[in-house]
Amino acid sequence: MTAPQRRNPQTRHAILEAAFALCHERGYAAVTIEGVAARAGVGKQSIYRWWPSKGLLVLDAFRDHLDPRLATPPAADLPLAGLPELLHRTAELLSDPRYGRMLADLVAAAQHDPALAKDFHEKVYQPNRDGTLARIHRAQKAGELRDIDPDLMADLLFGPLWFRLLVMQAPPTPAYAKQVIETTLAGLRAV
Repeated sequence: MTAPQRRNPQTRHAILEAAFALCHERGYAAVTIEGVAARAGVGKQSIYRWWPSKGLLVLDAFRDHLDPRLATPPAADLPLAGLPELLHRTAELLSDPRYGRMLADLVAAAQHDPALAKDFHEKVYQPNRDGTLARIHRAQKAGELRDIDPDLMADLLFGPLWFRLLVMQAPPTPAYAKQVIETTLAGLRAV
């Protein structure tokens, strides 16, 4: 792969925008490198030089749009304060037709593509999980949350949203996210 610093930024942007648009319009399964190249006005070899697979290309296109929307909110005076906001923003992202279906398709594709699974874990899942766990640890130290396994706590908070998207194929609504937050936090708050 060409080093990122040697990529032409305009070409990179055109490729990522084309991949994102095609995935949104047609679905992940119908996206091809040839289609992205034609939409972006570049040769297939430019895409393959920078992204060895369709999955890695679509993941980068998704991340280009995802990162600003799901950044961990800044810590407030009390560490717990940002968790409900983070859950609401996650639910909004998962229910947004531009992102939810694409994310579900990427998760599905990662089950059969080890390189995509590795990149998804390192670039999407783990950074967001680390931010959530840090917030939970701070809330536990401040006495706001029970002293139970932070990984379990994160699963209890975010698992229902992912279950709705991936298994039920019904993106979580803000009202559902609110119920999850209220119910789960009621059981996790320190007494």
